[in-house]
Amino acid sequence: MNRSVPPPTLTTVLPLAAATPTVTSVSPTSGSTAGGTQVTVTGAGFTGATGVRFGATHSPSFTVNSDTQITATAPVGSGTVQVTVTTPAGTSNQFVTFTYVSAPVPVLSSVSPSSGPASGGTVVTLSGSGFSGATAVRFGGVSAAFTVVSGSQITATAPAGSGTVQVTVTTPGGTSNGVSFTYVSAPAPVLTSATPNSGPAAGGTTVTLTGTGLATTTAVRFGATPATSFTVVSDTHVTAVAPAGTGTVQITVTTPGGTSNGVPYTYSGAPALSGISPNQGSTSGGNTVTLTGTNLTGATSVLFGATPATSVTVVSPTQITAVVPAATAGPVDVTVITPGGTSTLPKAYFYVSPPVLLGVAPLSGPLAGGNTVTLTGTHLIEATAVRFGATAATSFTVVSDTQITAVVPAGAAGPVQVTVTTVGGTSNPVPYTYLATPNVTTLVPNQGPTSGASTVTLTGTNFAQTTTVLFGAVPTGFTVVSDTHLVADVPAGVAGPVAVTVTSPGGTSAPTTYTRVAPPGI
Repeated sequence: MNRSVPPPTLTTVLPLAAATPTVTSVSPTSGSTAGGTQVTVTGAGFTGATGVRFGATHSPSFTVNSDTQITATAPVGSGTVQVTVTTPAGTSNQFVTFTYVSAPVPVLSSVSPSSGPASGGTVVTLSGSGFSGATAVRFGGVSAAFTVVSGSQITATAPAGSGTVQVTVTTPGGTSNGVSFTYVSAPAPVLTSATPNSGPAAGGTTVTLTGTGLATTTAVRFGATPATSFTVVSDTHVTAVAPAGTGTVQITVTTPGGTSNGVPYTYSGAPALSGISPNQGSTSGGNTVTLTGTNLTGATSVLFGATPATSVTVVSPTQITAVVPAATAGPVDVTVITPGGTSTLPKAYFYVSPPVLLGVAPLSGPLAGGNTVTLTGTHLIEATAVRFGATAATSFTVVSDTQITAVVPAGAAGPVQVTVTTVGGTSNPVPYTYLATPNVTTLVPNQGPTSGASTVTLTGTNFAQTTTVLFGAVPTGFTVVSDTHLVADVPAGVAGPVAVTVTSPGGTSAPTTYTRVAPPGI
């Protein structure tokens, strides 16, 4: 059985109609009546756009960035108008408005610095007029983060970019003229040190910054505050005057290559001295004193009058030790100098003249000591010690600035040097001799008439300093021949034995017997 096959059916496929464009927002939403504001139109269906209108007026120029964004220049206009986009598919009908305002168009006169690294991040200061109410800052077509400082100044952070671009400011009054900013590929500067690294809170300290890549420095900042001034010395050195500040901040350097790492700088409070110990010493200096107070960290000098201390050691923020320099006798001011300032204690330290000894009396004494001597000289009033050689006097009394009495300590036979020590130092030495007690071994002759009128020879030791020869209690004349011999006159006396003794500063000898013999009777 034959079946008939129906003929094939042809279906015509018609192209889909493009969607009518949609506008959802514009930015900014206002601009100058003079036109010129760069407006970003956001929505959908913008591909192939043939026109952008502000009310009934065509935008003099526009760029289709994507199917969802157009950048258009606002024409001259007034009041509030609808912004529409026209494509081959039609014209948008959303009620998105743009308001013309009579604010002045901003004027940009300069940007500083005028260059920065391609990676962005440079903080740029924009100067000009009409910046109030700014809604955008652009580097070329790229928006930047910014802060309106005043109607004539804006700070902005450059975005990443390349080549030379025009920086513009947009306000409700329109978009400014462009000023060039150049992206460079130079490396960012590097800081290694700051000298000094501290200073007073009032600022004014000149700081030397050391590092690399500093030759094209455009800014130096202490924290967020620009340096009062700066000078590029070389590619490795910049000097900058610190502004006022507090605490510890980071110093940075900005060049077209970027902003450096930070190095610390500390703002110090002014020092305040409260005391010094000891508060007096020798005119020759060399002694160490301790200064106390506050904010002493970083002390660079301690002055005694106008003379710097030989050395200074900062122990803590409240304590310094200093080696006193030489000076003339009398009081002086003591001053400490720190990065935070100076502090002075008026007439806080007294230079004392060193003692001078002129003599000691008597000049000698016994080995056992215990005798009292008188020392004469000058500047003795501050005496703290009297020494016989290395041995301190048993005791001493300061009679006046020119006289001291001292009890002699025990010592070995022979001369020693006597010195006096005061806060002014140690005196010159004067000699004192320890003497052994005289010793009589023989007496020749050992007898004689009661009438005296004869001499005897004494043999022994330690006779050189003999002061007295006694027959009993009667002193007699004598002649010292040597340290071992002396000749003495025999005084008249009653018959019988009498003790003969020899006395020197070293003591009195043991007695030796001399016998007086009466003449024979008739």
